[in-house]
Amino acid sequence: MPCPNLDSRIEVYIGQRSFEKEEDRLMSLSTPLLDQVQYPSDLRNFGLAQLKQLAQEIRLDLIDTVSQTGGHLGAGLGVVELTVALHHLFEAPDDKIIWDVGHQIYPHKILTGRRDRMNTIRQGGGLSGFTKRAESEYDPFGAAHASTSISSALGFAVGRDLAGRDNKVIAVIGDGALTGGMAFEGLNNAGDLANRLIVILNDNEMSIAPPVGAIANYLSRIFSAHQYIKMREIGSQVKESLPTSFKVAAELVEIADKYAHQAIGDGGIFRDLGFDYFGPVDGHDLNQLIPALRYVRDHDDGPVLLHVLTRKGKGFTPAEESDDKYHGVGKFDVKTGQLHKSAPTAPSYTSVFSDSLIREAETDKKIVAITAAMPSGTGLDKFALQFPDRTFDVGLAEQHAVTFAAGLAAEGFRPFAAIYSTFLQRAFDQIVHDVAIQNLPVRFAMDRAGYVGADGQTHCGAFDLAYLGCIPNLVIMAPADEAELVHMVKTAAVWDEGPIAFRYPRGAGTGIKLPDVGKILEMAKGRILHEGNRIAILSSGTRLADCLVAADELKEFDLDVTVADARFVKPIDVDLTLQLAGEHEILVTVEEGSIGGFATQVLHVLANNGSLDAGLKIRPMVMPDKFLDQDTPNRQVATAHLDANAIKETILGLTS
Repeated sequence: MPCPNLDSRIEVYIGQRSFEKEEDRLMSLSTPLLDQVQYPSDLRNFGLAQLKQLAQEIRLDLIDTVSQTGGHLGAGLGVVELTVALHHLFEAPDDKIIWDVGHQIYPHKILTGRRDRMNTIRQGGGLSGFTKRAESEYDPFGAAHASTSISSALGFAVGRDLAGRDNKVIAVIGDGALTGGMAFEGLNNAGDLANRLIVILNDNEMSIAPPVGAIANYLSRIFSAHQYIKMREIGSQVKESLPTSFKVAAELVEIADKYAHQAIGDGGIFRDLGFDYFGPVDGHDLNQLIPALRYVRDHDDGPVLLHVLTRKGKGFTPAEESDDKYHGVGKFDVKTGQLHKSAPTAPSYTSVFSDSLIREAETDKKIVAITAAMPSGTGLDKFALQFPDRTFDVGLAEQHAVTFAAGLAAEGFRPFAAIYSTFLQRAFDQIVHDVAIQNLPVRFAMDRAGYVGADGQTHCGAFDLAYLGCIPNLVIMAPADEAELVHMVKTAAVWDEGPIAFRYPRGAGTGIKLPDVGKILEMAKGRILHEGNRIAILSSGTRLADCLVAADELKEFDLDVTVADARFVKPIDVDLTLQLAGEHEILVTVEEGSIGGFATQVLHVLANNGSLDAGLKIRPMVMPDKFLDQDTPNRQVATAHLDANAIKETILGLTS
């Protein structure tokens, strides 16, 4: 007779066990454990049953907290058991646990003395949404950009050995972050140096967007091989209970052996790079996970990689079933999973960019779009629905994205590389060497320029104007509103004389009426919106709205202010700049960018043309020379003294 539990056993083995409903997940044990845990040392003596209960309590606590605060939910839910097991077996903070990216660190924060502040996460004065050295000794390395954990962990490991210490160093990296080239640079160096180092590959087959590329396919083959190996074990057991003439079990074993060998060979790419490879193991089964982690913990012969399979959003059905909606989420109803929707606002700059690019691509077959694992964040998911063959998601690999775009441009296409401002800085050399030196017409659509709110320091688009403004051949634009963005997409689409970039902020636009069709802007020409006397404001980008408010409020002080929109940061409108300097006593420049950006371009023109020698008072208003913590974007702008009130006060100070 066949084994009566065969179906259920196959589910367990190949990782297709169905997930219970949330209301059935409440623990029946009477004594809550999470309230007894302040720091990781509190759970070192827990037994397996207690660890399982603790994991469940953390998961429920996390869902409840994020439903009220918003934040990164899916990634954290996926590593609850892994986090519990790590802090059970390792001795942080002496042992260094380094999380890549940081989207998944909410359970880690709960277990490291910060549970009572989780209701402040990503808010002004509260906890960061990522690891942060200044926040806790349990965060040995700050991270919010991808693919950094292996390199930094190797630094910790080499430093430990040079200092003669004996602590453990663990890097936790996701399959999405593994697509970044820096991860392989770290693996390559670690395998060569052969220091004791533990790398945990958290493979959930889901970064912010579905993983792409050969690495994702390779990991899938390893997972599939693991499934077949387990089926071989089942087949061997079933074979014993069947007549010898029944061939199915024997064939199953033979197929499993062949497939597994083809998939991972004699150890796979990780072993070829010098790592001892173990796995995959079920990252939600503490019965498997704890022995595996204990083994790699006690592994003293060079670097080791443990491959852990997890499910993003584990334990909360809406998050499990969503591709990316619950990656970063607003407040939601725990029972239904429905997001709390805010009142309708103007369309976002991201959606305006996406719609505009689609319109341009409808009549220009040479337009292609590139994203680095952020299709929905950049709006290119909508573009991909219209033009799947002209949309390329290259994974978390901004350097590759830029040079890939350069190759497309050299082949005669019109590539738009849509990359967040803060992430584009990861590809600075490629912009210089592969694009600008060759004067290739790559279009850079830089989303999230300026302050971004809850994501704080690491995602702030502060430096693009400075790091791009010094590069020859590169045109830079900054729209004052969403209508201007439509025109700049059109302008970029037809600009074939070299690279061109345009930056725009996160969030909703001003609500201005959008043009049906974008117009081609005259190169290096700005515009005057209001003519006054004595005082002029020259604005770059979306701070123009505050400039207009400030100018209106200054009328109460009998000050009539000229307000101009530069449109172009580089090449700057020299005629407009000199006109404003020549016809006014005071000139204030305003930008939501760091020192070295738009104001530097203006001052360079004025200095070289003698305007500063004529007694012109000029004040550049830029971001302060410091990193601002998370808060609402409006509060960040106010803190940076870039809002309407700050502009007004600056001008009043110059006229007193």
